[in-house]
Amino acid sequence: MSSPEERRDARYDVPLTVPEPGAEPARRNGHRRVTAPAARPAASADEPDTSTDEPAGGAAVPGAEAARPTDDPGVPAARPPARKAVAKKAVAKKAVAKKAVDRKAVADGTDAGTAGPGTGAARPATPSGPAVADRPGDHWDRRVAQGLAFLRRRLSGDYEVDEFGFDPDLTDAVFHPLVRLLYRDWFRTEVGGVEHVPADGAGLVVGNHSGTVALDALVLSAALHDRHPQRRYLRLLGADLVFRMPVVSELARKTGGTVACNPDAERLLGNGELVGVFPEGFKGVGKLYADRYKLQRFGRGGFVSAALRTGTPIVPVAIVGGEEIYPMLADIKPLARLLKLPYFPVTPTFPWLGPLGMVPLPSKWLIEFCPPIPTAHLRDSADDPLVVFNLADQVRETIQQTLHKLLERRPDPFGP
Repeated sequence: MSSPEERRDARYDVPLTVPEPGAEPARRNGHRRVTAPAARPAASADEPDTSTDEPAGGAAVPGAEAARPTDDPGVPAARPPARKAVAKKAVAKKAVAKKAVDRKAVADGTDAGTAGPGTGAARPATPSGPAVADRPGDHWDRRVAQGLAFLRRRLSGDYEVDEFGFDPDLTDAVFHPLVRLLYRDWFRTEVGGVEHVPADGAGLVVGNHSGTVALDALVLSAALHDRHPQRRYLRLLGADLVFRMPVVSELARKTGGTVACNPDAERLLGNGELVGVFPEGFKGVGKLYADRYKLQRFGRGGFVSAALRTGTPIVPVAIVGGEEIYPMLADIKPLARLLKLPYFPVTPTFPWLGPLGMVPLPSKWLIEFCPPIPTAHLRDSADDPLVVFNLADQVRETIQQTLHKLLERRPDPFGP
C-alpha cells in the first residue's frame, strides 16, 4: 500500500498532498487544489539566477507578463491574466478609439464628398487605418452637427459679406444644397468641359438663356461650383427687374448676383472673380417653344467690352434642357403690360393647374463649357465697335454650334 502523499485522485489525475501541521490550508481553484508555492531560495553571488518568468508548462501568456512567486510562503502566487481578459481590453480600446474618430468627424463636419451627398459613403482614411464605412446614423449626425454649427455662426455674426452683398456661408449651407437636389436628381444634369474654366483669376462665362423662368442661371452656378476642382463661385449678372423684386433681390444679392452693368462687371473681373452673363436677357427666357435653342440677339455686346478692358478670357457655355421645363406656348402681352412684366407665359401646365403649374418638367440637361477665347491681346480695342461686334458674334456662333452637338447627343428631352 502507498503512502498518502503518493495517492492520486483518479478523477482529476492530481496528486493529493497532506498539509503539514501548522501550515495554512490550500485554497481551491475550481475543482483543483492549489497549494501555496514554496519560497524560492535566494541566489548566491556565485550561482546564477535560473528562474524564468514563464508560467508552468513553459508557455507564456500573450500580452501579459508571467507572475513571479513571492518570498512569503504564506502568500499565494499571483495568477497571470487570462487570455479572455486581454482580448476584452483590446476590444474596449478599439471601441474607445473609434468613438473618438466619430466625434472628430462630427466636429469637423466631414462628409462624403463633393462624392455627392448621400448615405453609405466611406469616411476619409485615418492615420491608423483605411477608410471606414459610415454607419446608418452617421450621415444624419453630421447633418445635424453642420446645421447647429451654421445656426451658431449666424447668431454670433461669424460670417463675411462682400461689398456686393455676397454671403458664401449662406450660399454653401442653404442655396447650393437646394439647387443641387434640382439639377442632380430632377434634371439629371451632365456637365462637361469644366477644365476650360480658369482655375484661378478672372473669367467671363457667357451662356444661352431659356426656360420661361431663369432656372438655368441657378443650375449653372451650382453645378460649376460643385464640379470645378477649385470650387469656384459664379457671380451672376442679372437684369434690373430681378433687383426690383423684394424677396428675389435679396436672394440674388446673397448668392453673389449683381446688376448687369459694365461698372459692376469690371469691378468683379478686376478682383479676379468668375462672372456669369446671359446676353440674350429676357428675349431668350421668354421665347416661344417653337423657337427653342435658337439664340437671340446679344444686345450691344457690353459683356465683350468689360472682358476687353480687363483682359479677361471669355468662356462660352451651352445649356440644353432648359427649354423643356416650362414650354411656352403663348405670350399674353396685354396681361404682361398690366402686370409690368416682360411677358406672361402660357404653358401646358400654367395657369391651368395653378401653383402646380410652377413645378418644372423633368427634362434631361446637358451643360458644356467651350474652350476660352483670349482677349488680353485686344485690350486697346475695347472701344472699337467692330472688334466688339466680331468677338460677340464669335461667342454666339460657338454657343450655337455646341447646342446642335448637344441636341444630337440627347434625342429624347425626357429620356435617361
